[in-house]
Amino acid sequence: MGEPIDAPTAEPADGKVGKPRSLWSDAWHDLRRNPLFVISGLLIVFLLTMAVFPGWFTSADPRYADLANHYLQKPNWGNFFAPDWFGYDIQGRSIYARIVYGARASITVALVVTLLVTVLGTVVGMLAGYFGGWIDSLLSRITDIFFGVPFILGAMVVLTSFEDRHVWVVILALAFLGWTSIARVARGSVLTIKQADYVMAAKALGASTTRILLRHIMPNAIAPVIVVATIALGGYISAEATLSFLGIGLAEPTVSWGVDISSGQEQLRNAAFVLIIPSVMVSITVLAFIMLGDAVRNALDPKLR
Repeated sequence: MGEPIDAPTAEPADGKVGKPRSLWSDAWHDLRRNPLFVISGLLIVFLLTMAVFPGWFTSADPRYADLANHYLQKPNWGNFFAPDWFGYDIQGRSIYARIVYGARASITVALVVTLLVTVLGTVVGMLAGYFGGWIDSLLSRITDIFFGVPFILGAMVVLTSFEDRHVWVVILALAFLGWTSIARVARGSVLTIKQADYVMAAKALGASTTRILLRHIMPNAIAPVIVVATIALGGYISAEATLSFLGIGLAEPTVSWGVDISSGQEQLRNAAFVLIIPSVMVSITVLAFIMLGDAVRNALDPKLR
């Protein structure tokens, strides 16, 4: 695998020159000292833990409704992590329990969509950038066609074609339209990397195309793709919430922040907390992933360092 020519060199306290650091080890060295990365990383770990193990945070059932006793009951801010901490919605369901369990659907959609668009976009971009010629022209025109479709509008059109819009339908609809930016970034990165000396040397030694792509080009071209994917992940959370708010994304009985925002809009005047609390959770989660993406971009881009 090719390494950058001017790799930073670790300098121990005793003055001896250590082993040159790779791009990834140097980036990790910077990330560990970046408060933005530490704060966003801890917040994301907390959100992922809540999504995977919601039972650790509450024993309440997010679908249990008690209209007789809990209809639009206001939050009890002093009763931390209790079912009434964030109050109850119009159906008498615990908003806190729905926030905890809703993290699973919202974050799952974002993570799986990001994985799918990263794989698809990277493959398309690498093939277009490496082979060039008619393959590049064909793949680039296909990318331009998808890129010209407004993301939310296109997802709305796709989702309205399905009667049962469960989690995987929303994931596939978002992934179907969201890979174009990563494909463009991957193509541009490969166009630069394929001219490197170590790629030329691998070709001269008779290395196969697959080996060159996987062992030499992809490890050195993947950094900008990771940055774009990390930042885009927060956008997919807001996209899922937007589609659910419009009534064409996830729907009951799925527990999701977007579903709760949609159902809470009718109570904005007399019980604004029903709408505001899940909206704040979406904003915090999106902000955490954007902060993480900014920190990763600063660490992986030598010009910014």
